[in-house]
Amino acid sequence: MRVLVAPDKFRGTLTARQAAEAVATGWRRTRPHDLLDLAPMADGGEGTMAALVDALHGEVIRASVTGPRGDEVEAEFGIAEGAEGRLAIVEMASASGLALLSPSRRDPRLTTTRGTGELILAALDHAPSRLLVGSGGSATNDGGAGMAQALGVRLLDEQGRELGAGGAALTDLARIDATGLDRRLRSVTCLAATDVDNPLTGPSGASVVYAPQKGASAEDVVLLDRALAHLAATVARDLGVDLRDEPGAGAAGGLGFGLMAFLGAHVRPGVDVVAEALGLASRVAAADLAITGEGSLDAQSLRGKAPAGVVRLGRELSVPVAIVCGEAEEGLRLEGVRVVSMVERFGREVALGDARRSLERLAEELAGRADELAATDTGTGER
Repeated sequence: MRVLVAPDKFRGTLTARQAAEAVATGWRRTRPHDLLDLAPMADGGEGTMAALVDALHGEVIRASVTGPRGDEVEAEFGIAEGAEGRLAIVEMASASGLALLSPSRRDPRLTTTRGTGELILAALDHAPSRLLVGSGGSATNDGGAGMAQALGVRLLDEQGRELGAGGAALTDLARIDATGLDRRLRSVTCLAATDVDNPLTGPSGASVVYAPQKGASAEDVVLLDRALAHLAATVARDLGVDLRDEPGAGAAGGLGFGLMAFLGAHVRPGVDVVAEALGLASRVAAADLAITGEGSLDAQSLRGKAPAGVVRLGRELSVPVAIVCGEAEEGLRLEGVRVVSMVERFGREVALGDARRSLERLAEELAGRADELAATDTGTGER
């Protein structure tokens, strides 16, 4: 049997590569003669840069940048050569990510994307023709303001002073001067890879949906939503582009909006970007079974996350898909897809205490049902 193994990361425990290798190790214990094709996935959040650099045989470069609360952090970006020229891959989570802050320091009123802008500047020194920014896993809610300032855009208050860091400071924005934007960006095509399709503001916007996860109180959410709406209105007036309702504008605390507004970026689902780079469609088509997964599987996982992308391709190509995960949302069901959870099978303490070993055991057991899985109806009426 030919099995495609294409999981995303298991956040906090395993990278996508480590998860794929754990599945492969467990599967081979039961079915040592199967042909396994490992394709570690990502969806625009953490792990996107690593997945693309791996797929494109590029290199990873380190740079010191401003972290989300102003501290210096060590971040990474990727450079790879492709048919369309040199590609720079920036993962905003590396510079401005939630994982860089302890819970006590998380405050989206104050956190900034300046480091993401500095990482873009470092990447521009390598003369790319294309720039891809993975927009997920953020600690921020500043609409990409800090990124824009790092790239030369001036965000000014009524007295002509530069705004401070963070989403709350945007309420003082009076004028935008983009004449100082780094000129090298004029010859670079920018793509924002996102794992969500939220607009910038409103009930489905960046502040209401995601700011509480980043440390915002109910009062903070109201303030931040108003601040982003003010930023959008000022951008519409001063730059002539109204993007507040664009799908993906709310990604990464509004970084999607900032990339579109200041860099002219096109927004695409990150899972599609990674899938294309990996040639995933042809690899799914060649498989008898595909296995995907991530650490925590919930309804959001089925809206633009890596497992959803693999499931969609499986259905299109009539290839059965199984999902392995650390934990699945209670009651979550997906027609024609077998979902197996480490926590449900082994208990939370064992599953999270040694995630790699637990995932190997789960894959070992899954392989024992390989023939049954490969015969699953994919929802297309086939198999």
